[in-house]
Amino acid sequence: MADQPGALLDRRAIHLTEVAGDRDDAIRRCGQVLVEIGAASPEYVPTMLARERSVSTYIGEGVAIPHGTLAGKDLVYRDALAVLRFPAGVDWGGQPVTVCVAIAAQGDGHVELLASLAEVLLDSDKARALREATDPEDVLELLKPAREDSNS
Repeated sequence: MADQPGALLDRRAIHLTEVAGDRDDAIRRCGQVLVEIGAASPEYVPTMLARERSVSTYIGEGVAIPHGTLAGKDLVYRDALAVLRFPAGVDWGGQPVTVCVAIAAQGDGHVELLASLAEVLLDSDKARALREATDPEDVLELLKPAREDSNS
């Protein structure tokens, strides 16, 4: 399911060799990927920058979760995530970020995947695996919702 267009985390939305000059560049790139996969309007990207200016989306372990403001929900076509890895790192308000999990959400369809992300970040080995991932399959496996683990 994860490799089908329309999936919450689509393989096309996993980019593991990105480069950004700064935090805003990284957020713009994240938003661009959400637009490219048909999850959001191009006008959603400025709402992601506005969110970051009001409160940092850095969550620890070298990970940030850029997303739009509440007003930006109307610019989202479908719930989706994008995972972008910046191997050289990005200065995120004084914190080094290597992975961004960008969120486009109308509802709460992304919550389960974010719960999986939280579990990954609480395990230092898994967090390192996410920061160092070079294969989209590894990212899909790491972020697979827990309920899928029990079915396989």
